[in-house]
Amino acid sequence: MDLIGIVCKTEPEALVETIKKIMIKLNTTQHYLQSILMKHRAGYFVLIDPDQHTISSCARLGESAEESGVDAILLGGSFLTVDLDPIAKSLKKATSLPIILFPGSALQLSQNADAILYLSLISGRNPHYLIGEQVRAAPLIRDIGLDTIPTGYMLIEGGTSTSVSFMSGSAPIPRDKLDIAWAHALAAEYMGMDLIYLEAGSGAELAVPSKMISEIKGILEIPVIVGGGIRTPSIAIEKVKAGADFIVTGSIIESDPSLMKAFSDAIHWGIEENDL
Repeated sequence: MDLIGIVCKTEPEALVETIKKIMIKLNTTQHYLQSILMKHRAGYFVLIDPDQHTISSCARLGESAEESGVDAILLGGSFLTVDLDPIAKSLKKATSLPIILFPGSALQLSQNADAILYLSLISGRNPHYLIGEQVRAAPLIRDIGLDTIPTGYMLIEGGTSTSVSFMSGSAPIPRDKLDIAWAHALAAEYMGMDLIYLEAGSGAELAVPSKMISEIKGILEIPVIVGGGIRTPSIAIEKVKAGADFIVTGSIIESDPSLMKAFSDAIHWGIEENDL
């Protein structure tokens, strides 16, 4: 039903509240991400693992990310040993980019973030990460007031064992099982997920296969995030051409933050690595 239909069928005393909800929805992080896709061929996220940084180095990385044209910062990891809140707070002061939590558990929450990828590990069969952690986190997220972005999280074989696979007790989908991959993604869309995240894992030797991305994107109507194993801007371009809506880099940026500008240009404008 469009807005006119809502107005016609809503009692006057409830109309104001209905319009307020619509306007709030238009001001969410998710709406911002949709605007990125209208502006660029694809969007670019940088993943910051709090265990790999100090509070001050996170802030510097956030500043560099904004200067380099990054669209948003993902904050989190599979295993967290530090307090997330002061890191999120320092990032919030250092950059105007959205801070989106990328949680490995219900413990990885912060009131200083803008939103959270509300992940369900749909490629696995461990109920703890399909729904258990989500239930634990839900009341806390509601109290904090974070924007939630329901996301179907899929582990894809990346040529090496990864932290997320080990910590979740979940086997990744084999690289050559395209039918299994797109069926999982489609199920997530039917269950109401707003995003699909194809994850080869931090430090993966191989990125998510382009053919798998193309198969999934050709079936889905929701955006697809691709991360893991994307070590060069040319690989990023390849994944965008295959259909990725958002590209995530993490480990490679930790070792060389200066690469963010090259990745941003490649993802946004298709500028090849050798042209920079």
